[in-house]
Amino acid sequence: MNDSPSSAPLPPGTLPAQATLREALAAMTQAGLPALEARMLLTHVTGLSRTQLITRDTQPLDAAQHDALAALLARRLAGEPMAYLVGEREFYGRPFRVSPAVLIPRPDTEIAVQAALARLTGTQAPRVLDLGTGSGILAVTLACERPDARVWATDISPAALDIARANAAALGAGNVVFLESDWYAALPADARFTMIVSNPPYIAAGDPHLSSGDLRFEPVDALTDHGDGLSDLATIVAGAGPHLQAGGWLLMEHGFDQGEAARQLLRDAGFGSVFTERDLGGNERCSGGRWPGGDAGVDTAGAGSER
Repeated sequence: MNDSPSSAPLPPGTLPAQATLREALAAMTQAGLPALEARMLLTHVTGLSRTQLITRDTQPLDAAQHDALAALLARRLAGEPMAYLVGEREFYGRPFRVSPAVLIPRPDTEIAVQAALARLTGTQAPRVLDLGTGSGILAVTLACERPDARVWATDISPAALDIARANAAALGAGNVVFLESDWYAALPADARFTMIVSNPPYIAAGDPHLSSGDLRFEPVDALTDHGDGLSDLATIVAGAGPHLQAGGWLLMEHGFDQGEAARQLLRDAGFGSVFTERDLGGNERCSGGRWPGGDAGVDTAGAGSER
């Protein structure tokens, strides 16, 4: 019986010294990581494709790779989101750089993109404003989908704007102007837009979701208004009129139970053609309305449910 230290059981979550790719993958799955996550971390550290991880599975990790992988494994076992560990998350078919300075893109937000594109159909060279852009997923995606658009993106966080600029550059969205601003504050007074979009903080302070799952690691000021969850939505609605062209649209993502409140904010502010779109789970997720003027009485998009 060999009871040497090298053959002793390793503590949970520990990578064996001088591990091969196969041994590293096995150690991570034995520690509790799903195989997909283990492969993602191994790919991130080594730069090898999934096929190469298989065909070169006896290749040993070098010292730097071993240390980097061990650190990522420990962070993942502590609950840190995969998107932050690998620095990237796909949104609308494109890879977006992310960091703990910005929210992690979520599929439900693609509903806002779809709603925006539907309402820009037929509009030539639209001017679009994305408030609180974060990683830039709305601004950059709309700029890529509509290369003829002129897109402005604001955020109060310089670190978030750095991420958004990097995403715009990487994805070829040269038609985006980034501006550090507390909502509308730094915009030129005469700036007018065809559409304003936003995914603002809308989780109420004290919501238990803030202390669970991935949200524990995301920037709290991008998640909650530290109030009832509606104050930032109300601020956006109240300030939209002076920055919208006649017949322009305002679209906002919101919480699953905030649809009626969002619609009422829009109606009270004078918006027409008020609508709500549902997310992949059937929850009310994105509401908007049309500023008076032009042909504002007609919802040309033909999408969503008018309330």
